[in-house]
Amino acid sequence: MAKETKHVGKLANTGDKVAVVFRTVPGESDQALVLQTATLKDDVHNSLMSMIESDQAQQTNELGEIMFTRTFPDGRPMLQAMQAEGRLRKVPTSSVKMTPTPTTEILLSELNVLIAEQKNISVDELYTLVSGAPKPGEAQPVAEVSETTPSQEPASAPNDGALSDEDLAKSLRSQADAMFKEAQRLRKEAEELVPTKKKTSPKAKAEA
Repeated sequence: MAKETKHVGKLANTGDKVAVVFRTVPGESDQALVLQTATLKDDVHNSLMSMIESDQAQQTNELGEIMFTRTFPDGRPMLQAMQAEGRLRKVPTSSVKMTPTPTTEILLSELNVLIAEQKNISVDELYTLVSGAPKPGEAQPVAEVSETTPSQEPASAPNDGALSDEDLAKSLRSQADAMFKEAQRLRKEAEELVPTKKKTSPKAKAEA
């Protein structure tokens, strides 16, 4: 029997191979964040795939959790580096075919339903599988983000579905809240990417 590998799949319409960074987006359970792997440089691709196949990555629900803390051979943080290159894309879960083995395919939307049923939760609550995640209704509200036009995107970003810095910051902050007890520094990473406009008092800075 072929060994199963989590977090890998392909786009249903093009067949392009992808790594599923987050199987759902908080507040948008019909959307996923994916990373196309075929166009990555060899050293980056090999480092990413080695990380995906690691025991730690295979045991986690969300690949993005591991990408928060892992770096590429050149020292760049994986998640932030892929965002900087415009490679993270938000796509419908129904457009992603998961390929746990070379001969097995299942739509991510269907897999999410199966996982939710096994955990006795709704698909909208899948994000709560992360250790320390807030209960439904307790998640921090996030302001609406305006759409980015193709002319405003980085030159290397895909023209369709490219994830903006604001979208990544939204995901970073949501995941940071979920894993607060395990990695408090995730909040600082989100703030460095897109700082919160609200001024921080001297007392809060001292406590940070």
